[in-house]
Amino acid sequence: MMYYTDYETPIIGTLTFASDGEGLCGCWFDNDRYFGYGIDERMERKDDLPFFDQVRAWLDRYFAGEAPDPRELPLSARATEFQMRVRKAMLDIPYGQTTTYGAIAKRIEAETGKRQSARAVGGAVGHNPLCLIVPCHRVVGSNDNLTGFGGGIDTKIKLLEHEHAMKSTFKRPKKGTALEGIEGASRLVLESAKRAVPEAERP
Repeated sequence: MMYYTDYETPIIGTLTFASDGEGLCGCWFDNDRYFGYGIDERMERKDDLPFFDQVRAWLDRYFAGEAPDPRELPLSARATEFQMRVRKAMLDIPYGQTTTYGAIAKRIEAETGKRQSARAVGGAVGHNPLCLIVPCHRVVGSNDNLTGFGGGIDTKIKLLEHEHAMKSTFKRPKKGTALEGIEGASRLVLESAKRAVPEAERP
């Protein structure tokens, strides 16, 4: 069985996270366009699951301005080998710093000896099912472009500002671009994903 609960943050609204009781299987922003990604089975609301206390304590520290290590939490989200390599690279980004999709691609090339593209990395980052905990918000595009982010560019900016990692050179997608359109459609996808959870169990 998979369980879920909510957490109200002080700066980015509601987070929903899921667990099998032993590890963190998902963590999504309220407006995440990939809400529920990686969870195939039915989710039951269980606010008093003991493991969730660990996650809440970690988040409390983060939003209090500390830099808790994501590896303090058992992470159980499903992933392909490539997605796991991207996830590990994101976990290695220090609090308050950023890296690029291209830099992660080069790192994986060095590990595997196989050519990797920044676009493929971007796909794995965008589908990160452990938002915030695995810090996908710390990955930016080339030339400091704040490209696609499941929780929306505004959320990405708020998290970077919280970590004092926001630079004046960072640029957001322009209105009317493909990236902006994807962000604007996130709510529709979110509602579709939430329909997988029985209405009586939704928050």
